[in-house]
Amino acid sequence: MKTRLFLIILLAISTLSCTDNIRAKSFGGKMTINLESNQKLVNATWKDSDLWILTRPKRPNETPEIYTFIENSTFGVMQGEIIFIEK
Repeated sequence: MKTRLFLIILLAISTLSCTDNIRAKSFGGKMTINLESNQKLVNATWKDSDLWILTRPKRPNETPEIYTFIENSTFGVMQGEIIFIEK
């Protein structure tokens, strides 16, 4: 009984200590990123557990958009989702 309780507590602590990046990439979590004003999303990629985001200045005729990146995992289990919101 004590072993099960210890494992449950350990699992809960390890899950809660994860950042949004790790949850979205490794455990199929959902993450929303609000880009800075007047920035346009160009690309996003992972480097280990870090998410790198490439942006550029928004042109005068461009309007803000919302982009959704969805992981398409091999078995369809624990698919992550990242939503980029331009202002």
